[in-house]
Amino acid sequence: MPVRILFLGPLQDLVGCPEMQAQAPLDWSGLLDLVGPEMSAVLCEDRVNVACRGQVLAVKSDLLADHGDEIALLPPVSGG
Repeated sequence: MPVRILFLGPLQDLVGCPEMQAQAPLDWSGLLDLVGPEMSAVLCEDRVNVACRGQVLAVKSDLLADHGDEIALLPPVSGG
């Protein structure tokens, strides 16, 4: 079963699709390679968060998704 990668909010516009699938296991380095250099630069920004299996990661480089896992890429949030 592949890993499902969801691009939320404006990240979806940047990558050009709402989601991707990747072979498991998928780590941070593999994710950055998969999305390409422009999107990688965006994902490395401090304001972008990464969640795996419903948990926001404190350290993005700790990402390790296995078969059937879902990764959500969360854009910066502004509010009022």
